[in-house]
Formats: sequence, structure tokens, C-alpha cells
Amino acid sequence: MLKEFREFAMRGNVVDLAVGIIIGAAFGAIVNSLVNDIIMPIIGYVTGGMDFKDLSYVLKPGATGADGAAIPAVEIRYGLFINLIINFVIVAFALFMLIKGMNQLKRKQEAAPAPPPETPADVKLLAEIRDLLAKRP
Repeated sequence: MLKEFREFAMRGNVVDLAVGIIIGAAFGAIVNSLVNDIIMPIIGYVTGGMDFKDLSYVLKPGATGADGAAIPAVEIRYGLFINLIINFVIVAFALFMLIKGMNQLKRKQEAAPAPPPETPADVKLLAEIRDLLAKRP
């Protein structure tokens, strides 16, 4: 069973998938940083200092319980949702551009003329016989 699992895990497709997932996770972290550390501060500056992370609609304000414990507020944090939508749009656009580039390369390779097929040995032999017969007087 261990041998069978090793064969499965070492297949090219599984390894490629693992590499893709790892790179995708790293790319996601980069996009999160881009949105949170670069794009959202610029949008906040343009909108007068508003931070989307703080945008929320409070359904029930926070309170203090009878025993003195804090009861957190119940709120809909739509600002975080806006951040995630921006993240998604950036990732989707980056993937679109990557796929578009790959498709263009594939089209160029397909458009390149294919080398002529090699002449079979029997056809070559028949051509030699024809040429020899043509040289005879």
C-alpha cells in the first residue's frame, strides 16, 4: 500500500497540482498585501480618510452583561466584504491575463508550419528505382 501511495504521489499531475496550490497561496498573500497595504489606503485617502475595513452596519450594539462581562456588538462588516471583492477582481484579472498570454503562445505554436512528414523507406526505394530506370538508355 505504501508503494502504491508513493507511485500515486510522484505522478507528474499530482506534483504539478501541489506546486500550483503552493504558488497560488503565495500569490493570494501578495494580492492581499496589495489590496490592504497599497490600494485601500489610496482609496481611503481619496475618500477623505475612510477605511473600508471599519465599515459596518451595527444590528445590536455591544453591552456589558450583569456579571460585568462584555457582550460584543452584532454587526454586518460589509467593508471587509468590499476588500475581498477587490482581492477577487485582482486575482481574476491576473489569471485572465496569464491564461490569455498562454493561449496566444499556443496559437503561435499551432500556426507555425509543421515539418513535412518523413518519406517512408519503401517510397524512397521506389524513387531510387525510378531514377535508375530513367538514366538507362
